[in-house]
Amino acid sequence: MKKRMTAVIAGDGRLQCVREEIPELKEHEVLVKVHASLISPGTEMAAAKKRRENPDRKAEPVRFGYSNAGEIVKVKGDIKGLKVGMRVAAMGAGMALHSSYACVPVNLVVPIPDSVTYEQAAYLSLAATSLQAVRRTEPALGEYGAVLGLGIVGNIAAQLYRLSGARVIGWDGFRSRIATAKKCGIADAVDFIRKDAVEATRLFASPWGLDFALFAFGGNADKALESIKKCVKISADGHEMGRIVLVGGCRLAVDGGATSGNLDFRASSRTGAGYHDHDWEYGRDYPSAFVQFTTQRNAQELIRLIAEKRLLVDPMTTHRIPVEDVAEAGDLLIDHPDKALGVILEMNHKK
Repeated sequence: MKKRMTAVIAGDGRLQCVREEIPELKEHEVLVKVHASLISPGTEMAAAKKRRENPDRKAEPVRFGYSNAGEIVKVKGDIKGLKVGMRVAAMGAGMALHSSYACVPVNLVVPIPDSVTYEQAAYLSLAATSLQAVRRTEPALGEYGAVLGLGIVGNIAAQLYRLSGARVIGWDGFRSRIATAKKCGIADAVDFIRKDAVEATRLFASPWGLDFALFAFGGNADKALESIKKCVKISADGHEMGRIVLVGGCRLAVDGGATSGNLDFRASSRTGAGYHDHDWEYGRDYPSAFVQFTTQRNAQELIRLIAEKRLLVDPMTTHRIPVEDVAEAGDLLIDHPDKALGVILEMNHKK
């Protein structure tokens, strides 16, 4: 079999493409001939930035990627109805790599219909991260929420909140992301650098105040929390009330007592039950009566929403770059975050 082209993060934090052998399939894995993969502007580029800040040219290059799409070309073991030739989306850190071929365990692979493109399906892992955050929020029909950070995870979460019946306003400091959010149906989005986001949000949620806020960004979030506390519901005794959900890599200081009122703070990680459980990923299922939304079920539902055009991802795609030119993709996302968002790596199988 041909060798594969794989993106790596070098010791100096630069992205490179290397040629390497395709690993042998393990039991209950499928080999995906990848056509498109999506770089995570948050998690993956944070790893590259860290290496750039402390470069070590002797450090081993690190493979990365956890969301791609293609067609199955080989299977091994019990693969639960998956077949060679089937179009699929795949996910999983260290498995659904930015590579022309990827070995992925059975429960992290879902079929996609002809109406869903490989590019669209490549958004699956980040979309599942968003869906997990929405489930952690427990939005209700008619509630008001804010999404702080309209990158890919924040944008998709805002769309899913709207599908759940909640009314949502988005905050971001990049005009390009505000414009993209509006193309995705998020009509209420405010540029917090150039406008008073607190005033806009109070007006948006008037007269009740916000029921929840999702923090979908990295860095220090103390100022963001103080701003959101001015927008949430206030009880008769003067306490802030609502749910604060952290899905991005942000940090904030939370004080006890009256300082934090009666706010509920919730963390959200990963894509649903099963992710990073080796036995589950390789085929063991949880009892459906007790574990309703596994990572795979979340993935299946998201593909349906994309197929039904109820979840929009195309407006987020800003660049399509051959995997051989992955260095260009890294420089774009790190140095020009205002100009790049959804960067799709394309795999050329004719070479």
